[in-house]
Amino acid sequence: MALLTNLLFFIIASTVLAVSAFALTKSLIRIAAFLKLSEFTAAFIIMALSTSLPELFVGITSAINKNPALSLGNVIGANISDLTLVLGFAVIVAKGIKVNRKSIRKDSFFMFLIAILPIILMILGKGISRLDGVILISVFLLYSWNLIKERKYFHAKLENKVGRLEIIIYSMIFIISLVALFFSANQIVKSGLVLATDLKLPLILVGIFLIALATTLPELVFGIISARKGHPDFALGNSIGSVVVNSTFVIGIVALIQPITANFLFFMTSSLFMIIACLLFITFIESGNEIDFKEGLTMISLYVFFIIIELTIKGYFGNFV
Repeated sequence: MALLTNLLFFIIASTVLAVSAFALTKSLIRIAAFLKLSEFTAAFIIMALSTSLPELFVGITSAINKNPALSLGNVIGANISDLTLVLGFAVIVAKGIKVNRKSIRKDSFFMFLIAILPIILMILGKGISRLDGVILISVFLLYSWNLIKERKYFHAKLENKVGRLEIIIYSMIFIISLVALFFSANQIVKSGLVLATDLKLPLILVGIFLIALATTLPELVFGIISARKGHPDFALGNSIGSVVVNSTFVIGIVALIQPITANFLFFMTSSLFMIIACLLFITFIESGNEIDFKEGLTMISLYVFFIIIELTIKGYFGNFV
C-alpha cells in the first residue's frame, strides 16, 4: 500500500512537472519569436535550456539532499531518452525528418564529444568533483558562445509575430512555470528516494528510468509538435542541445553543490548505451539528407533494449550492488 501511495505521489509530481515545463516551453517559443531568433539557435539557447530545466531542478534538489547519484542517473537516462524515444517519436510522427544543414552534422559530432566528457571525468577521478563541475560549466559556456557567434549562418527565422502585451503575458507564464517546476522537482526527488528504498534499487537506476522519463516529457512533447509543424531544426536542435546542456551545465551545477559518486556498474552500462545512442544518431545524420521512419523505429527499439539490459543486470547482480 505504501509503495502504491509513493508511486502515486511520484506520478502526480511528474505530471505537474511535465505540464509546467510544457507551459514554460510554449511561452519561450513566443519569446524567441519576439526576439526574432533563428530556428536552430532558438532551439539550442532557449528551447534546449528550458526543456532541461526539469533535469536542472532535480539535480539541484538531489545535490542539496546529498544524493547526487540520482541526478547523474537522471542526466544519463535523459540523454538516452532524448536521442532514442524523443527523436524517434518525432521522426515517426513527421514520417521522416530532413537534415539540410552541414552545421547540424557538425553540432552532432560536438554533442558526442561533450556527452562523453562527464564519463571520462567520472572514470579518471572515480567521481565528478567540484573542479570537474567547473570544467563542465566552462565547456557549456564556450559551446554556447561559439553558437552565438555563428548565428549568422542560421538564416531561417521564426515567423510568428508577437505583440508587446502578449510578450508580457507569456513572461508571466514563464515565471509561474518556473515556480511550479521547482516544487514538482523537489517532490520528484523525495518520491524517488522513497521508491529506491521500496523497490530496492540503486539511486542511479531510479534516476535513469523513473526520473529520466518524467523529466524528458517536455522534450518529447516539444519534439513531436515541432516535427508536426514542419520545424526539423527545432526537433534536431532541441535533442542536440538538451544532451549538451544536461552533460555540461546540469552535471556541472550539481557537482559544484555536491561531488558526484554512483554505482559504477550501472554507471558504466548506462554510459555505454548513451555512447551507442550518440553514435547511432550521428550515423543517421551522416547517412543521408533524412532520418527516415525505419531509423526512428530503430531509435525507439534501442531504448527498449536498454531497459531490458539494465533490468537484467539488476536481476543478476541486485544483491551485490
